[in-house]
Amino acid sequence: MKITALHVGKTDNKYLEVLIQDYIPRINRHVNFGHDFVMVSKSTAKLKPEEVKKIEGEGILKKMSQADYIILLDEHGKQYSSVSFANHLQKLMNCGYKNIYFITGGAFGFSKEVRDKANELLSLSSMTTTHQLIRLFFTEQIYRAITILHNHPYHNE
Repeated sequence: MKITALHVGKTDNKYLEVLIQDYIPRINRHVNFGHDFVMVSKSTAKLKPEEVKKIEGEGILKKMSQADYIILLDEHGKQYSSVSFANHLQKLMNCGYKNIYFITGGAFGFSKEVRDKANELLSLSSMTTTHQLIRLFFTEQIYRAITILHNHPYHNE
């Protein structure tokens, strides 16, 4: 079983990427964690939002299989406390899925096809945040959840 953070586009802020990369080996001490991207052409800037979502969605769906559990990071999703999220993640890891994908979409969100494939929506905040910052914030939350599950003192209640 692998947990993958899948993002539309690369993180273009090198400082944020350095911080994200700092968490990945720490997470991998406990679970198989990956950080992957769906690359989209710059030519989509001239397209309508629905067309952009369709192109991004096709790239996302190419990475998925029927044995995967799909969670979309979405402002309308369920919010968890850190401990509740850790417990939810543990339940998912115990279910036998091949992969658990946490997906950060593009600026316009997700296509209908991706939403239809998703098993759940997860909100990290009801506030709007850049996709770049969400990537760092989410990676830290995965690390926090893993440390909670392993009784590591990183998280304080």
